[in-house]
Amino acid sequence: MDRIIQSWLERQHAEGAALAAASDVLSLAPEPESPPRRYIARFDCRTLVRVAGDVAEWRGCDVHIQFPLNYLRAVPDPAQIVALVSPRHLFHPNVAPPFLCLGHIAPGTSLCELIFQLYEIVTFQKLTPREDDALNRDACAWARRNMQRFPLDARPLRRRVAEFEVSAIDHGAANEI
Repeated sequence: MDRIIQSWLERQHAEGAALAAASDVLSLAPEPESPPRRYIARFDCRTLVRVAGDVAEWRGCDVHIQFPLNYLRAVPDPAQIVALVSPRHLFHPNVAPPFLCLGHIAPGTSLCELIFQLYEIVTFQKLTPREDDALNRDACAWARRNMQRFPLDARPLRRRVAEFEVSAIDHGAANEI
């Protein structure tokens, strides 16, 4: 492995771990190889599945993410980068298990950017309303008829941090007024 991809992979691992640590929704499991090229991103969120013809809410989604050694130069096939692991019956216009369509993935797209895009898809914050551009036309037609249900989970992927300062009150000055 050349130094450039190794350094990039190390940075992706550090940034991905930091994102998962700052999230109530995401857990990230890297492969044991160092630096990791493969991850399972587990989203603890609401999504949709189709079971026996019915559309139902489901909790949780696992996605495999992998980076080929030439990822900084080219993305030969987006299906080699992201793939649905579970639930195998996920119901979304951009999903035809195990395939997930994030749109164009540019070479060098970061792990965190992929995770943010995946979260937007599985929670229905992002979907294509056009059947001619959808991986799953049935899900596309269903989603257009049910737009009022979305997003399924509006929690931010990264926990918001509130910064504030506490200072002592001078009670003597308040009594002089």
